[in-house]
Parts: sequence; C-alpha cells; structure tokens
Amino acid sequence: MTSYGSSPAASSGSRTNGMAVASLCCGIVGLFFLNIVLGPLAIVFGAVARRQAAAGNGAGMAKAGIVLGVVDIVLWLVLLAFAASSGGFSWYVGG
Repeated sequence: MTSYGSSPAASSGSRTNGMAVASLCCGIVGLFFLNIVLGPLAIVFGAVARRQAAAGNGAGMAKAGIVLGVVDIVLWLVLLAFAASSGGFSWYVGG
C-alpha cells in the first residue's frame, strides 16, 4: 500500500545516483563559472559515481560529468594561456 500523494512508480527502487547528478551539474556549471574548481570536482564525483552505479543508475551521467570536468580544465588552461599571451596579468586600481 502506498502512502497518500506518492505513486508506486516513485518508490520502485530505480533511483539515479546522486554523485552522478552532482558530477553532471558541476561539469555543466563549470563551463561558465569557476571551471578550475568545478572541473576537478566533476571528475572526482563522476569517478565515485561510476564505481557505485550499476549500468542503468547514472553511469551515463557520471561519464558525461567526467568528460565535462576534463573540458572545464582544458578550457581553463586555454583561457590562462590566452591571458598570458596577451600581455600577462595586471591589476588596475583606479586613479
């Protein structure tokens, strides 16, 4: 018997791995913000999720998170190289 407001399909037991979701979210957000922080997090979360997940419970999302984490790190390196080749880093403080 199910409780009020829940469907039998919701409690069937096939849940997506939370680490896979975290890996995918970190990878996607890392494309736009804080890619040097979120990229490695996406890789670590994805690796942990791949070890935990069965074939159908988030393995694809974990793999996508790992790929996006690598893309985040490569993007950061490209942006760093571009900034270094265009005159380096300088701080301008008004005046």
